[in-house]
Formats: sequence, structure tokens, C-alpha cells
Amino acid sequence: MPPEPTDRRSFLRTLVGAAVAGPALVRAEAAQAAVPRTARASQEAYLLDPGLTYLNHASIGTVPRTVHEAHRAYLELCESHPSLYVWGEPWRVATEETRTAAAALLGAEGDDLAITHNTTEGFNVLAHGLPLEAGDEVLFSSLNHGGASMPWRGQARRRGFTVRRFDFPVEQAPELTSDEVVELHRRALSPETRVLVVPHVDNQVGLRHPLPELAAMARSEGVRWVLVDGAQSAGMLPVDLAASGVDAYAMSPHKWIQSPKGLGLFWTRPELRRLVPAFWYRTAMSRHDSARRYEDYSTRAWPAVVALGDAVAFQRALGPDETARRHRAIRRRIQDRVASEPRLSWRSPGSWALGSAIVSVRVEGHPAAELGPELLQDHNIVVRAFGGPLDHLRLSPHVATPDAQIDAALDLLAAR
Repeated sequence: MPPEPTDRRSFLRTLVGAAVAGPALVRAEAAQAAVPRTARASQEAYLLDPGLTYLNHASIGTVPRTVHEAHRAYLELCESHPSLYVWGEPWRVATEETRTAAAALLGAEGDDLAITHNTTEGFNVLAHGLPLEAGDEVLFSSLNHGGASMPWRGQARRRGFTVRRFDFPVEQAPELTSDEVVELHRRALSPETRVLVVPHVDNQVGLRHPLPELAAMARSEGVRWVLVDGAQSAGMLPVDLAASGVDAYAMSPHKWIQSPKGLGLFWTRPELRRLVPAFWYRTAMSRHDSARRYEDYSTRAWPAVVALGDAVAFQRALGPDETARRHRAIRRRIQDRVASEPRLSWRSPGSWALGSAIVSVRVEGHPAAELGPELLQDHNIVVRAFGGPLDHLRLSPHVATPDAQIDAALDLLAAR
């Protein structure tokens, strides 16, 4: 069993122990003390260039200043005694606290959560390990991200199962209801479908999929496993994995949880772990019954893993419910403005129940592929441009994005 997590100050003293002189402990404790019990959702809390309007958190987020300082202190601590902090026990104690905190944020148990490198790694574990045979089918929609799609395609060629993508009518997103989203997936199933992969929130129009309803429907139709790409939900919306009804959930906390880059979280139900072996093999931990079996690495960036715990602490200080309320208000602000401008059209779900902080806007007569780079070059505004039938700009502001920046960006778009 892993060691019981301690309070933050105690585990910092465990990290330092007797091997490192006092100044390293002082730096680490000072960094941790800077992570507040109550955080402010303000632009000043981050390191973003003040001249930049950053509306692209759905691609990659920004780390809070206090979390960055904590990460830097842990890096310095690691370099003060490398063999101890790379190969020794101290980081493992700190990692268990990180795991416990992240699991609590996600409505999960620590034993069910692995700390990986990104969302794609979780889906590679699943694609390599689920017992699929020739004739079995993996199904997902055109809203699925490549990181949750390509692992299945690569393994299908080797193992003989089938991968099928169905076209989601994304142009209907503003009018869809939850029941209709479930029905679209039901109609796409076949008798051979064993795996259904869905994004919790997709990265194109920000559609929030109704997970419990989708999972219940899929099981009633003979689907064995429902697997979720949670890269765009954790940290943006409250997540309750225990109540989700799904079998596995992979995510990248560098987006909305705002951790250091190069980290992932991978949640699995115990029943699934009995079927999916470890992906990495270094020690006997690969035979562990918990999700820790999926992180049996050799050398890894322990300071970043520990700083993930600080990022989770920052998000909990902001308050998940308050964060969701702020994201909802930002979304409504953009939606109302778009509705008032004849040259702008809304391309995301119409209701908050199916919506998120990711919104898509079309500027009539201006191809998104041209407008996106122009906004960056001429106005220091960062968005994501999507071509295709929607031809839209994706705006993904964060809880701390100032209203004035959002309004100024929409002013520019409306003036086209």
C-alpha cells in the first residue's frame, strides 16, 4: 500500500530530510506557502504577456504564477541531490499526496488514478491492452480528437479489430438536445461495437457529452466499454468520475487544471484494470492492482508531478463550482454578443447543459484559416481556426480572462 499522504509542509520536510541543507527547504516551503488557500481569478495571477489576448486554453493552458514558482523550487531541490530526488523515496511520498488531491478534485479514488504524461498515453494503454478480437468494433464520432483515435487505428491493423468513425452533424450543434446527442450515438452503433469512445467536451465546438446517459444507452445496446477523452473538461467543469458510468477517462491537466506541461491523468475502473495489462515494465509494480501499474516508469520529471499537486490546490482554492459559474458567464457574454451582430454566427451548443467554455464563432465572408493568423499578427489575439463546413474560430478563454479582452476581440470580429 502507498504511504498515507501528509500535509504539505510535512511532506516537504520529508523531501528534504537530512540530505539537503536548510536553504533548499526554505525555498520549497516558501513556494508552497505562495499557493493560496483562496486564489484570485485575475490576469495578474498568471505569467501571460500583458499585451497578449490569449483565447486558446483548449489547446494549451497557462500555469498560475504561484504554481510556476513552486515547480521551480522543486526543480532546484532536485538538482541539489539528484540521485536522492530521482531514484530515492521522497518524491514518491509527495506523488501520493498529488494523486489523492487530484482524485478528490475528480470525484475518484486514488487507487483508480494514474499520473501519466498526457491524454494520448491513456488511450494507448487502452488500445494496446483491451482484449479485442477480429470482428470487434471500436466506434467514435468525427468530434473525437486524434489522440483518442489514432491509437485504435494503429492497433487495429495489427490485431484485426475494426475502427469506425461516424460523421457527427456538428452544424446542428446549436439546436441539439441531450437526448438527441445520445440518439445520434445509438444510431451509429452496430452489433459488433464493443468500444465507444467519446470526448467529455469536444475541442471543436465545445459540446459537453452527457456521459451517464451515453454510458447507459451503450451498455443497453451491447457495448462493453465506454471510454472518455477528458482533456477539455477537468478543471473547466466539475467532474464526478464515480457517477459518470464510464469505464476509463484520460485527461491532460496542462489545459484547464493548469499544471506544468507533460503530465496526464488516467482513471480506470477496477474491473477494466483486470483486463488491461501495464503498458510500461520496469519493476514488480506493473503487477499492482491499482492504477499505479500504468506509471511504472524509470526516470521521470518528479518536480512536475509534485507541482501538479500545487496546480490542483490552486484550482480547489478557486472553487470548481465558482470556476464553472465564471466559465458559464463568459460563454453567455460571447453568445449574447454574437447574437447581436449580423456578421457573426454561433456554432456551439445553444444551452449550457451541453456547452462549455469552448465556443465557436463564424465570421461571415472571412475564411477562418485567414482570419486566425491575422488576429495574431495584427492584434496579438490567439484563437484556433477550424476550416471545413463550419469554417469557424474557436475561442477558449479561461476563468481569469478579462471581460475587456473578450469584448475587444469580438469588436474586431464584428467590424469585419
